[in-house]
Amino acid sequence: MFVTERFAAYAEELRSQRLPAQALHHAKRAVVDWHAALFPGAVVAPATLLERALAGELDRGGATLALGRRATVRAAALINGTASHAIEFDDIFRDAIYHPGAPTIAAALAVAQDRAASGEEFLRAVVAGYEISTRIGAALGRTHYRHWHTTGTVGSFGAAAAAAMLLGLSRGQFAHALATVTTFAAGLQQAFRMDSMSKPLHAGRAAEAGVLAALAAREGVTGSLDVIDGEAGLGKAMSNGPDWDKACESLGKVWNISLMTFKNHGCCGHTFAAIDGALEVMARSGRTAGDIARVRVETYRVALDVAGNAEASTAALAKFSLAYVVAHALARGAVRLDAFSPERLADPAIRALMGRIEIAVDPELDAAFPGKRAARVSIDWDDGARGSWLQPTRKGDPDAPLSDAELDAKFHELATPVIGAERAGDLAHRLWTLEAAASLGTGGA
Repeated sequence: MFVTERFAAYAEELRSQRLPAQALHHAKRAVVDWHAALFPGAVVAPATLLERALAGELDRGGATLALGRRATVRAAALINGTASHAIEFDDIFRDAIYHPGAPTIAAALAVAQDRAASGEEFLRAVVAGYEISTRIGAALGRTHYRHWHTTGTVGSFGAAAAAAMLLGLSRGQFAHALATVTTFAAGLQQAFRMDSMSKPLHAGRAAEAGVLAALAAREGVTGSLDVIDGEAGLGKAMSNGPDWDKACESLGKVWNISLMTFKNHGCCGHTFAAIDGALEVMARSGRTAGDIARVRVETYRVALDVAGNAEASTAALAKFSLAYVVAHALARGAVRLDAFSPERLADPAIRALMGRIEIAVDPELDAAFPGKRAARVSIDWDDGARGSWLQPTRKGDPDAPLSDAELDAKFHELATPVIGAERAGDLAHRLWTLEAAASLGTGGA
């Protein structure tokens, strides 16, 4: 069978089997985390601008945007997918260098609302999207990530798989949905190497592409079933000819959705190990940022490629500036949403500290990427003393996970300023008990 057909066969089996409790629980964690990122992202550009651009597809349809405005399925997938990636607080599958939640859950929720699917059906679709897309992303690997933004490319598969599950596509239709969405997969790294709104649009476009591919397959639109593993297919064109047998062999045995990273900082995930390491050195020293003479961060090369800019003149650039976020963490103790306010971006103490930070590649840490995201941080104090720490992973990674309580606190922190404490509390309860929901029809979760 072609890869598209192998994934379709897996989805058919998944539809008829009882989800393991582990997979069900981690699907709910992913949905809670997605909503945490959604609300603050929904009230800023580019999501707010997309609402204006797509006004003709709003105030009608069977899906809803974050704040309850009705939308067509495709518009909801696009706008919610964009919003949930906009503030850089959404989940990561480490081995694929990929944010699955923004495109996958946005697509799944839009279709689930339109079809009045149950909470369990919705969660099953989310699991399918995560399990299939994370394996495609991991197979494409670091070679793919050199030029492509995996959330835009691989996210299309997560969205298509989730939508196909909810639409009840047959095995053949499911395979054609994946084949069609392969030709939609796009998103370039260069799009966020300077100040722009393109990066979150990649996630939204992937969500919309997946929905469209699944809807088209339902009506009989076919694709080239060998488009992933063929001689001119995805694997050869956008990577180095990955091992698709290896990608598929753990299906149904290992639940990738239970191996997610949930962000503990509101910026690029490639900076997290450095932030955690810097905070650890600071905590062990008992000193303040004013005592710092010099900081040296050694980490893997992709962290410098993606987040090595020293300008940090706007919020978008600062979220991808290792020097800025480490300086902010040292000066303020954390990197949350307020780290990117105009006042913080112009803070002279943070700017001065940025100038004392040196960043370099550590070959050993680079060789362990993407399976490990580590950083070594050394701080020279102004009295001549030095403190150092090797941060072997990031808080929030599967080997150092956020607890359910920490994830719930993150949801309330990010959602409450947008929707209020009462609504946030009600929604949190519904999300943690989502498998019991009879219908997610318009107005549901």
